[in-house]
Amino acid sequence: MDARRRKLKFRAWRRGFRELDLLMGSFADKYLDTYGEAELDQFEAILGLPDWEVFAWLIGQADVPDNHRSPVLDQLIAFKYAA
Repeated sequence: MDARRRKLKFRAWRRGFRELDLLMGSFADKYLDTYGEAELDQFEAILGLPDWEVFAWLIGQADVPDNHRSPVLDQLIAFKYAA
């Protein structure tokens, strides 16, 4: 499980553009160590989505489709990045 968390954190910090790297990576650093397998599955599913689509959801520019809603995505949307 620790290897999986490390891989997910690595992917979260290297999304494709800096703004999303900061949001996803900081979120992963804060929460992934507390997640069980179900939450890790949800986070991994988010990482598999297109960057610009996820970013639009995070900044409130687009609504999240019902088929992508999850407790982890809701937590990510509510997450406040602090530099």
